[in-house]
Amino acid sequence: MNTLLKLEELGQFLLSIILFSQLEYAWWVFPTCILLPDLSMIGYLATPKTGACLYNFFHHKLVAIAIFILGFWIGSSLITLIGVILFGHSAMDRIFGYGLKFNDNFKNTHLGWIGKK
Repeated sequence: MNTLLKLEELGQFLLSIILFSQLEYAWWVFPTCILLPDLSMIGYLATPKTGACLYNFFHHKLVAIAIFILGFWIGSSLITLIGVILFGHSAMDRIFGYGLKFNDNFKNTHLGWIGKK
């Protein structure tokens, strides 16, 4: 099952690349921006709960899809790009086992614990 889920995430990551290719940005913008959502981890400097809330907001695929649709709907390529990057980053993270966070610990995710407990 784990392999099947990773393949699904890989498909979604590839979809984000295809969606990006439909935007009018240079190719280097995608790899340059793909790690930006991880800046949301700064919330962990406050508390684990704040960190989890901020991290989960920027790594939730429904948020990414909503931003993508909003950008497409209002004709904003920048907002559409943000949605694509958030979606692609979330899929990429899940390929590597980084899921949405619980409030108690950064390593406690909806996919299980990261690393050894």
